[in-house]
Amino acid sequence: MIKRQLGNTGIQVSEVAFGCVEIGMPYGMGVESANDMPAEDEAIHLLQTALQSGVNFFDTAPAYGTSETILGKAFNQTRSEVVIATKCKYFQNSDGTLPAYDKLKQIIHTSLQESLTALQTDYIDIYMLHQSTEEILNSADVRAIFAELKQSGVIRATGASVYTNQQTELVINAGGWDVIQVPFNIMDQRQAEMFDKLHNSGIGVIIRSVLLRGMLTDKGVNLHPELAGVESHIQKIKAFSNQQQVSLSTLAPRFVLSYPQVSSILVGIDKLSYLEESIAAANGEYLEDEIFEQAKTLAYPDPAFIDLPKWDRAGWVQ
Repeated sequence: MIKRQLGNTGIQVSEVAFGCVEIGMPYGMGVESANDMPAEDEAIHLLQTALQSGVNFFDTAPAYGTSETILGKAFNQTRSEVVIATKCKYFQNSDGTLPAYDKLKQIIHTSLQESLTALQTDYIDIYMLHQSTEEILNSADVRAIFAELKQSGVIRATGASVYTNQQTELVINAGGWDVIQVPFNIMDQRQAEMFDKLHNSGIGVIIRSVLLRGMLTDKGVNLHPELAGVESHIQKIKAFSNQQQVSLSTLAPRFVLSYPQVSSILVGIDKLSYLEESIAAANGEYLEDEIFEQAKTLAYPDPAFIDLPKWDRAGWVQ
């Protein structure tokens, strides 16, 4: 597994990052309850197998059920060998305002301490904002609190998980953020225009939704009727992948990793077969220039429609 530099943090991360939401809570296509999830001992074995296979980067959050606790159990003897990203609990008020500085600091510090305890560690490699909004990203108080945590050594790098290009611009312009996590895949390529700006700012780029929650695999069939256009477009991409004699689940991550500005791609993993597929796809082989340019033309014609949170709320995906 090839390692890439995570911006200017000095941290090297595997090209594939193990997304831990699926081992902590029911999540993803075809997962309806805990019965569809790996048992704790199976999840621990899966995490340890990933590390032995060259994956050193693991992404979690308090919102991901028991995933932090499982990570802590898996790596309490090998903590120095892994890079862990976790996130602060959401702290914006329902009316859109932010708590006063002292309250805000208390919330962030309490969230961090809870994560440290669950992860059985005394430091976090990358501590991130979860579900960033414009109000949060514009807050000097938030930046100051995260900067203080980094200066104290309890976190190694600061980060923000965002949705839109506008939010990415705010991260760049605000300064003080070391890492960003953005949605990007062969269907939704909007964030590509931000990659050079992020690279030039020294910000490490982590990509999520590489497989569009499993839709850019063989699971991308029989979708909700409202997603008929998406399903049809996925079949076009699958036809292209067949022409290249690779599976769609291989083409999709290789497309994203063909961008040199990308540090790592998040892949949700809850089965050994998914781990093996991810490692096989990220084998150091990227798309040839001509194929890469052709793949760029396969973006969905209405990218604004690609909105997983909205699809969740509408009940179109699990």
